[in-house]
Amino acid sequence: MRTLVNITLLGILFSFPLAALGDEVGTSPSFRGPVGLQTYSLRDQIKQDGAKAFDYIKEQGFKIVEIGLENHYGMTREELRDTLKKLELTPIAAHAGLEYILKKTDEAVENAKFFNIKYVGVAWAPHRTPFDEAQTLKLAEDFNTAGKLLKEHGIQFFYHNHGYEFYPYRDGLTLFDLLMEKTDPELVKYQMDVLWTIHPGQDPVKLLKQYPDRWVSMHLKDLAKGVRGDLSGGTDNKNDVPLGTGQADYPAILKAAQEVGIKYYFIEDESPDVLKQIPQSLKFLSTVRF
Repeated sequence: MRTLVNITLLGILFSFPLAALGDEVGTSPSFRGPVGLQTYSLRDQIKQDGAKAFDYIKEQGFKIVEIGLENHYGMTREELRDTLKKLELTPIAAHAGLEYILKKTDEAVENAKFFNIKYVGVAWAPHRTPFDEAQTLKLAEDFNTAGKLLKEHGIQFFYHNHGYEFYPYRDGLTLFDLLMEKTDPELVKYQMDVLWTIHPGQDPVKLLKQYPDRWVSMHLKDLAKGVRGDLSGGTDNKNDVPLGTGQADYPAILKAAQEVGIKYYFIEDESPDVLKQIPQSLKFLSTVRF
């Protein structure tokens, strides 16, 4: 009887596609994902080929994406929505400008609902260099306002760090710590960009553990070995290398990310060799162990 039951269970299991068993793209026995793609990675290809560029995303095995809320790289929002639906790609989150969210809130909300997106974030906030305490406090105020405006419509606001926020503040803290302190945990969540955490000299694992309840997603990127970072929030896009080949200690980072409950992981590759590098990054993620 036990043998018959085991055979029956095996038959049931193998009647489902592998994806149903958790064999998702870019995952391993240690790293569970889910892993999607930030469509900004293919901005040049989309501008040139339109909807055809999304075939590459599907071919790589992605099922979820993060998109731009305002800019679709030459496609209309209807074309983008229909393309995603046809290829069974689910948009989970979107990036938008802070001013767009604050001053064109109704339009931002309507666009988010058009794509059925529950997370809308800002990846770069207007600021002067050097970033300072006064700007941080104003940014925190704006983030709280944006968070409240979106929350009223069931949308979670988040901020994607970009490196310039890590100027020293006081008592060993940075302005990023001040930003965390002054933003409402319910209204403002965060998306860690690994490259833009390492580039300014920060430790992703430490930050994940320091603020375990604030992170909802992560941009998986790697910074080329030997590159010396700074607080500019900018670097040559050739310094964006395949995951596992750069400075990031990804086994430790992914382990900590899972422990604090990161919900979504998006590969964002800004390099000129993006079409070659994405498969390399996925292969690394499928073999990573911790």
